[in-house]
Amino acid sequence: MTIPSATTAHYTGEERSKRIFAIVGASSGNLVEWFDFYVYAFCAIYFAPAFFPSDNPTVQLVNTAGVFAAGFLMRPIGGWIFGRVADKHGRKNSMLISILMMCFGSLLIACLPTYQDIGVWAPVLLLFARLLQGLSVGGEYGTTATYMSEVALKGQRGFFASFQYVTLIGGQLLAVLLVVILQQFLNEDELRAYGWRIPFVVGAVAALISLFLRRSLKETTSKEMRENKDAGSIMALFRDHKAAFITVLGYTAGGSLIFYTFTTYMQKYLVNTAGMHAKTASYIMTGALFLYMCMQPFFGMLADKIGRRNSMLWFGALGTLFTVPILLTLKGISSPFLAFVLITLALAIVSFYTSISGLVKAEMFPPEVRALGVGLAYAVANAIFGGSAEYVALSLKAGGMENSFYWYVTVMMAVAFLFSLRLPKQAKYLHHDL
Repeated sequence: MTIPSATTAHYTGEERSKRIFAIVGASSGNLVEWFDFYVYAFCAIYFAPAFFPSDNPTVQLVNTAGVFAAGFLMRPIGGWIFGRVADKHGRKNSMLISILMMCFGSLLIACLPTYQDIGVWAPVLLLFARLLQGLSVGGEYGTTATYMSEVALKGQRGFFASFQYVTLIGGQLLAVLLVVILQQFLNEDELRAYGWRIPFVVGAVAALISLFLRRSLKETTSKEMRENKDAGSIMALFRDHKAAFITVLGYTAGGSLIFYTFTTYMQKYLVNTAGMHAKTASYIMTGALFLYMCMQPFFGMLADKIGRRNSMLWFGALGTLFTVPILLTLKGISSPFLAFVLITLALAIVSFYTSISGLVKAEMFPPEVRALGVGLAYAVANAIFGGSAEYVALSLKAGGMENSFYWYVTVMMAVAFLFSLRLPKQAKYLHHDL
């Protein structure tokens, strides 16, 4: 059974229920995918010595960040493979395969021996597991964004599509929250010895639960669309929709970079640069991520009122103006509360983008190449700019040029603003549902 495309503002009660359930089902799987992926970032300060022995904590973090970035390099491949699967064989099948792959990657990391046990094979196997997870997440974003944009209710697309990032951020939040809980029951030595493995086990089990939830989802594509000769074709994507692909690539580069700067990297920044205790940094990020998650539906509703293009322009402009002042202030900050306020302010700026990120991309492509176009463009930009954010920041810090990273983010935000100017005032695709 497929969920029909909306062509009218009038829905029966049953149709509304089906669409809302589809949003919940797809986004719940999204939450698990991103929990599994982000657990690595939040546990890195504990397992880094187990895989990368060194006397310098910054060097250890650079190495773990490098493996984190390597996972992002698989995203374009995942975006291509899973985008093609979603366009040719259905969004549901693509989402089921991606969650299974993420489950395996998390379980593998949870069971890995350390460098002391097997030498250089330990970091090699860690890299392999992250590459699997990168492949999975590379396909997850585009397919989920496409699916949720297709089932969202007319006139409320921004609101409903925002739940992709509610659950994406929720995955981050649950990851850091689990670390906070473990910090209450385990001491530093226990966390470094075995405690860091627990979140990966939790992630693998949660992925299996998500698999059953996703099996109940209804497909949004028709048989005719899947059999279209251009369905899932990368040739057709670049032949007919090159301009749309470049536009999405352009603003996603800045969006991904600033998102990872103020989420996954920020915990390390507070510890490694501002000099805060790891527990304090975890508390700050837990509170900030919770508020950030709650912001998404409100910014999604705002986009429904002022238009997706205007939201993107506000994102680019405010990010360009405030990134350097916020990061410079955080660098020398001593008050945890003030750090929390500044990070929340930064995340509010990012919310102009993240609340409608998947939707504004999906509106750029027709259904036969939508998952491929969204997933591949996002994955390429994310791999180059998002996945490297921590590595670039830590490398510049190690080289005594940390402030250069702030200006790098600022320049990319200006680029995001310029590419947002290319967005049409009315979407070419899905416009009848706006």
